[in-house]
Order: sequence, then C-alpha cells, then structure tokens
Amino acid sequence: MTTITTTRALNLSIDEGDAAKRCKANALRISSIEPLKSGGTHLVFVTIEDADKARILFKSSLATGRVVRFPFMGASTRHLY
Repeated sequence: MTTITTTRALNLSIDEGDAAKRCKANALRISSIEPLKSGGTHLVFVTIEDADKARILFKSSLATGRVVRFPFMGASTRHLY
C-alpha cells in the first residue's frame, strides 16, 4: 500500500536561480528556498496549492532519493513573492 504525504516542500535537481525564475513566471509563491549540499534546490511554498502546481511544473526535475541539506542557519531564509 502506498502512503501519500502532503507537503509544501520539494527537492529539485535544478539550480536555485532557475527554480526561482520558473516559480515567478508561473506565480508560485515561495516561502523558503535553499541550495542543496548534494546539488539542486530545496523549495518550500506558501500554500499546498502552489506546491501541487509546482509538482506538475517541475515533474521532470524532481529529485529522487535522499538529498543532503546544509545545516540550518536561522535568519538566512529568504522570502520571494
């Protein structure tokens, strides 16, 4: 049986700049964006609806398997919308 998890976060295999540009062009509101230590981008969207739209938009760029993130640094979270 497959478990479906609803989340506002996505891990992508593309760089941060490209991800942000494509989100802006499609009016997807980003809550947090950060580069992944293992390569790619970690995105968190403002709403689950934006995250669902992003899953369709970035279908071919979704990272599979485990990713490595940098340690959390607190105030470095940026808001882009």
